[in-house]
Amino acid sequence: MRKSLLIAFMALSSVAMAQTFETRYERPVNDLMKDVAKRFGVRFKFDANVDTVGKRLPYADFRVRPYSLEMTLDNICKYYDWNWWKQNGNLYKIKLYEYPRRHEAEGKMILDWLSSLYNNKEQWEARRDSLRREVRQRLELDKFLDSCVMVKDKKGNLQRPVVLSKVRKHDGYTTQNICIELTLGQHLFGTIYASTKKGKHALIVCPDGHWPYRYRKDEQQRLGTLARMGAVCVDFDLYGWGESEKEVGEAAHHTSRAHVYQAACGYILLDWMLANRKDIDPERVGVMGGSGGGTHTVLLSLLDERVTASAPVVHLASHFDGGCPCESGKPVQLSAGGTCEPELAAVVAPKPMLVVSDGGDWTSSVPTLEFPYLQRIYGFYNAKNKVRNVHLPNERHDFNENKRQAVYDFFIDIFGLDRSMLDESKITIEPDEALKSLYK
Repeated sequence: MRKSLLIAFMALSSVAMAQTFETRYERPVNDLMKDVAKRFGVRFKFDANVDTVGKRLPYADFRVRPYSLEMTLDNICKYYDWNWWKQNGNLYKIKLYEYPRRHEAEGKMILDWLSSLYNNKEQWEARRDSLRREVRQRLELDKFLDSCVMVKDKKGNLQRPVVLSKVRKHDGYTTQNICIELTLGQHLFGTIYASTKKGKHALIVCPDGHWPYRYRKDEQQRLGTLARMGAVCVDFDLYGWGESEKEVGEAAHHTSRAHVYQAACGYILLDWMLANRKDIDPERVGVMGGSGGGTHTVLLSLLDERVTASAPVVHLASHFDGGCPCESGKPVQLSAGGTCEPELAAVVAPKPMLVVSDGGDWTSSVPTLEFPYLQRIYGFYNAKNKVRNVHLPNERHDFNENKRQAVYDFFIDIFGLDRSMLDESKITIEPDEALKSLYK
């Protein structure tokens, strides 16, 4: 009797779970993914934030497209607000949806759409002016600047409160820390690397990326070398990193305020350097940074028309806006009906621009996708030769020697720096503490 009841119960359970219209053809998503992997000969790796336990997918097998793995994954992942990303070989990673990241094919779609909006310089410049205006509004930069601390100097003029360290002398250049109070209790922390040559020098503002702090060796090498060749360079801490972390905490970096704060730091530093240093040539003002620093290179070049050259490194892509809130915390990508990093970068045209890319990150598409788009914009000014791409297909996401060399060559060419002074071995690598202003 008990055995017959068990058999009947199992039969009912089987019917209840059968793939029918009444059960919406449900299947455990894990089982379905195993079948998809077998069908297409691929492997799946689930990100730690993707929870598949107990999830059942309605109309599961109907979401499978036997002719397209990508469409199949789209149909499955979008139900759960996941996304898929092709890794090496036949491995696919399943991750949560990320608003600033898209597939390369989508990057081509937006560039094609944007290109359809303008066919000559006049149409482009109307679009460019809208981008400048709306990005600034969405970033709320002016609201932030209005909230910044100002004090009166001896002549009664309003100035930003600034603290400068003693100048440290090195081989062909000097370093000096700068601290500017922005809002009450929050400061901009940076270091000025200046040429010891007499005369007017090019200014290069250097937003930092998400590598271990601005005190690291490769950043000192890069800025010190540019200074030895005849430039004045200045970098600054990310919001919530370095000395800024002491004031606001590390978690503050992952907020929309970081986006505004870092944009304002570049803007304020450029403004202060031009107003207060007599050794700067205002006709030669560059911005250069890598990764997240590339995001802010693009942003500062768009926001401040005093910039005369731009060099975003391992950053530019039509399908990635920067995954940190310090790059995408404010909705600037929604400006003018929708935009992307290459269009924002193109705002600087026809001024010289260098785009450095590599084969090991999202910039692998630059030679075939983003660079041709930029050339088209520069073509409106008959200035295709003023935008250049150095692509390193066998390298990964860093600011190593070859990427630094590309930057040196660019600024030597456009700013007339002294190539004979290019020697990274002459750079003094100072300890972290030497580059700090307040918190030692």
